[in-house]
Amino acid sequence: MGIEERSTLVFASGVGRIKEEKPKASRPQGDGVVRIMLKRLGGGKMASVVSGIPMNEDELKELARALKQKCGVGGSVKDFNIEIQGDKRNVLKAELEKKGYTVKLAGG
Repeated sequence: MGIEERSTLVFASGVGRIKEEKPKASRPQGDGVVRIMLKRLGGGKMASVVSGIPMNEDELKELARALKQKCGVGGSVKDFNIEIQGDKRNVLKAELEKKGYTVKLAGG
């Protein structure tokens, strides 16, 4: 890999600072099945990860907000996956099935 491939224009004297637009992340295509898996974190902590929901990022944040309220815990949306603190797989499965999704519990 040469220097030309690694370098980018940062400043031009007539224009000023050059900012490159970062590409928007696109939602990965799924098979129509919502999967809920348990992610083990350090210190004995766990998080339930919901993946495969066919929504854009804004709708996904609204769904995550509703699921967090139903479970009574915190969480976040990362890379088109919803992460809910704790082992709340059964509650999440029931709520998502009420909303009409096909849900599978993934992992061991």
